[in-house]
Amino acid sequence: MSFDHALPVIFMALMGVAMLTYVVLDGYDLGVGLLLPRATDAQKDTMVASIGPFWDANETWLVLGAGILLIAFPKAHGVVLGALYLPVAVMLIGLTLRGVAFDFRVKARDHHKPLWNRAFFAGSGLAAMAQGWMLGHYITGLNSGWQYQLFAATIALALPAAYVLLGAGWLIMKTEGELQAHAVKWAKIAWLPVVVGMGLISIATPWVSDTVRERWFSMPAFIALLPIPLISIAALVLLRFSLNWKRVLGPQCWLPFVLTVSVFLLGFFGLAYSLYPFVVMDKMTLWQAASAPSSLKVILVGTVITVPAIAGYTVFAYRVFWGKAGELKYA
Repeated sequence: MSFDHALPVIFMALMGVAMLTYVVLDGYDLGVGLLLPRATDAQKDTMVASIGPFWDANETWLVLGAGILLIAFPKAHGVVLGALYLPVAVMLIGLTLRGVAFDFRVKARDHHKPLWNRAFFAGSGLAAMAQGWMLGHYITGLNSGWQYQLFAATIALALPAAYVLLGAGWLIMKTEGELQAHAVKWAKIAWLPVVVGMGLISIATPWVSDTVRERWFSMPAFIALLPIPLISIAALVLLRFSLNWKRVLGPQCWLPFVLTVSVFLLGFFGLAYSLYPFVVMDKMTLWQAASAPSSLKVILVGTVITVPAIAGYTVFAYRVFWGKAGELKYA
């Protein structure tokens, strides 16, 4: 494969990594937002403090992924956003509502604070459900029909549950005392909907996509892919058992979060295998959607500078603000 021919693959990989990083990093703070109504007022402040230094940087990865789609695959960008303009708008409204609520709740008077807490929860829910809806339609090639709408609706309900599980794992890792114990209970509640949702989606995906069905169940691909569901099941079972261990409230507080992230990673690998080499399933390949090689080479120069910078300040932020979260205070 020549370098020019490999360029679309490179950009598709970069876009995939950016979107995966966004889903994992912004997923846990969306999950924390969805858990906010279950907490006391004091716990709400600690929960917001646990994501405060990170959430802006987390959303940068969404901008990076969308930017790569726009400049590297402009034909696909038009098709995807043209078909998904409404859920994209809902997601942006949700993310904007979260941002406004996050900043206003810490300055609001006590009697206004519940309003901004509800706004933060609503924005998190809108963003999470819109992302699930978009993912469902993207997997099925943006097709229309009741079965595709039902599939997208299933993911729109399952993804927020997965974010809640991820957010609960984050709180187990980042908090102490009563809030940490509550986070363990919240994770236990979220675990079953996530398992059921993943099971239904795994069954439905080959039903709504002939391409996926052929790739999953043809030999020897079936044997090669078998470790993904088996390891995912093992990780989910271990996650559930870990929530009953006393050490998860102490030195192994990181385990539920890491196990949940591993399930996301395995799902990403399965999705990447199912989609390749399409940018839009069954409609447009990488090479059909990509910009000219000369343009991609110029874009690659900027990407080589931008991506390490984004990764660098993300790692720096997590390193500086690592440790247990405390009470949210502003000088």
